[in-house]
Amino acid sequence: SSECCCKVSSGINAEYGHYYITNNLSVSIMSNSDFYLRYYVGHKGKFGHEFLEFEFRPDGKLRYANNSNYKNDTMIRKECNVSPPVLKELARIIEEAEIMYEDDKMWPAPDRIGRQELEIVHKNQHICFNTSKIGSLVDVNSSKDPDGLRAFYYLVQDLKCFVFSLIGLHFKIKPI
Repeated sequence: SSECCCKVSSGINAEYGHYYITNNLSVSIMSNSDFYLRYYVGHKGKFGHEFLEFEFRPDGKLRYANNSNYKNDTMIRKECNVSPPVLKELARIIEEAEIMYEDDKMWPAPDRIGRQELEIVHKNQHICFNTSKIGSLVDVNSSKDPDGLRAFYYLVQDLKCFVFSLIGLHFKIKPI
């Protein structure tokens, strides 16, 4: 939707504050070169607040947080800087997905199963999507806006793959 209502008290934003949101109102002064992306998926359940969240800031900072309390696991936080070509590739992925033309009005609302949020600032546009967790393409195809939700679903898969690759490359952990 055109209005952004992504105000979350999760890992990244709770500690660092939000870059473009102040008192739940979007800041309208953005240059054409500003690029920002934040994705959150999570739920509150048996093991507390479990979530995955990442954000790319205009200065190239990538922040990643993954919180799972399953078997007393601890929160994983990673932060690194990415180069302008990486941000350019991310912007290309966003443009190719044509997600900036979509609207989440007809998408399933967040529920007890969980929520997903995707916020993007790109080329003087600021958009935020809120929907429930998507289990599979069956959920997508049975929604009131299968085409729009499908674009979101595949974009999120691409973004997660991109971020996991960057984190894996930057924080190479020796195999056991």
